[in-house]
Amino acid sequence: MSKVVTGVDNPLPVRDVNSMVKGWIERLGHVWVEGQLTQVNMKPSWKLSYLTLRDTEAEASVQVTCPTNLLRDAAVPLRDGDRVVVYAKPAFYAGRGSFSLWATEIRHVGVGELLARIERLRQQLAQEGLFDAARKHPLPYLPQCIGLITGRGSAAERDVLSVARARWENVQFRVINTAVQGANAVPEVIAALQELDADPVVDVIIIARGGGSVEDLLPFSEEALQRAVAAAQTPVVSAIGHEPDNPVLDNVADLRAATPTDAAKRVVPDAAQERALVAEARARAAASLRGWVRREAEFITQLRSRPALADPMLQIRNQGEIIMRARADIQRAISAQLNQEKNLVASLRARVSALGPAATLNRGYAVLQVIPRDQGNPQVVTKISQVDPGSQLRIRVTDGSITAAAMGTELAP
Repeated sequence: MSKVVTGVDNPLPVRDVNSMVKGWIERLGHVWVEGQLTQVNMKPSWKLSYLTLRDTEAEASVQVTCPTNLLRDAAVPLRDGDRVVVYAKPAFYAGRGSFSLWATEIRHVGVGELLARIERLRQQLAQEGLFDAARKHPLPYLPQCIGLITGRGSAAERDVLSVARARWENVQFRVINTAVQGANAVPEVIAALQELDADPVVDVIIIARGGGSVEDLLPFSEEALQRAVAAAQTPVVSAIGHEPDNPVLDNVADLRAATPTDAAKRVVPDAAQERALVAEARARAAASLRGWVRREAEFITQLRSRPALADPMLQIRNQGEIIMRARADIQRAISAQLNQEKNLVASLRARVSALGPAATLNRGYAVLQVIPRDQGNPQVVTKISQVDPGSQLRIRVTDGSITAAAMGTELAP
């Protein structure tokens, strides 16, 4: 494809530009395109019918032109909101400068394929951590204002409002009605979610709709809605369909409710039940307090009846008597020990007196000592060899001593 050179002096006319664009687009050939029908404009008398095919994840759409018999002879009639795959050739109408697809085949996307895609998305988001419990926000115990996103005049709206107000009459709601199926459901729900999330008065948001087919609940498994819910800072409750229904929103939301009625019960506490619980708790607390006071009073009575508290001096007197007895015992023991020791001393004294030199002298014996010439200490004479003739002697008797001189010595026979 050659590049077209233009300038201020040599601009292209509109017809030439449209003609070139037409040539570029028609070189694409046939393509398979998937999307959701938002408008089906067909009349049996028309040769051609016109459809609008919308992207399910973004704000993008394209016009589709097809033979009327392609729609009239379809096994399953095509209607707004259907997910389809179109085999078409891109076309550009140079006269009015419009782009469209010329369709020669249109097929419904089967339920099995839709469910498979939902599961693939579920696995992808789970791997990204959007289902993790750690990122989920806890619900407020008593919300002052609840945001509700649901269909206008739907049974889901009536159920949530009636059940919630029956449980707590003062609960406030901010309701935003949106499409809950079809091509406009996802962008409208996302816009409502973002509006409620930005409102500081709203404490929790409920997204609710009644039951339906797999195709009806598809908007609540679209990736764009899941990421919007994951990005919300306000807790989000999913209340889609009935108990068996399980759109991807159930996994991403902070709380999954089985039904819209269940959502109202999970979000709004039952005021009557809470009052009954408070009354029961007060009764139990009062009974517990009375029981505690009674036990403490009984314990004090038991303490007062004990001898130590009935007569506080009793223990002192008892201990005094024990001390007096101990003193008497100690005195008796000391006296006995002293007498025993006195007797022992007297006995030893008598033995010493009997064996001592004084007793011997009293029997008529004397102690003979020789006084050295140097006037040193006298020495007791036990042998005649200790005394020389003329030696000075000292004779000790009972009542004194006698000084004498040795006249001579004689060896015993």
